[in-house]
Amino acid sequence: MERTILALKNSRAVATRFDKRTHIFHGTVTVASIRLWLKP
Repeated sequence: MERTILALKNSRAVATRFDKRTHIFHGTVTVASIRLWLKP
């Protein structure tokens, strides 16, 4: 679990919380999670 959180924080948009609105930030985290999951 900790490795997953660390990998998500490597995404610049997630780490800096570029999106201030909650629903947009949730979408950003979702997209970063999907990219991490599909990464070979």
